[in-house]
Amino acid sequence: MIRIYTASYCPWCKKAVELLVSRGVSFSAVDVTNDEEQRNSIITLSGCRTVPQIWVDDKFIGGFSDLDRLDREGTLKKTLGVEE
Repeated sequence: MIRIYTASYCPWCKKAVELLVSRGVSFSAVDVTNDEEQRNSIITLSGCRTVPQIWVDDKFIGGFSDLDRLDREGTLKKTLGVEE
């Protein structure tokens, strides 16, 4: 299961969502804009204070720049476990 934690004010979150949609990747988005408890939870788990945060099952993949790099390398779908 792919989850992306986002915030409504974050342009990188929008770019990450757009990239996943454009590649036909199914995911669930969790908006943590007004959910301090959920946001603190992902900060504790990942060690990162920024969004977006992309997770595959319980593995932290990274943020938009990591997602973009995987896409440019051609390994995005494999890393996300959604190979064609």
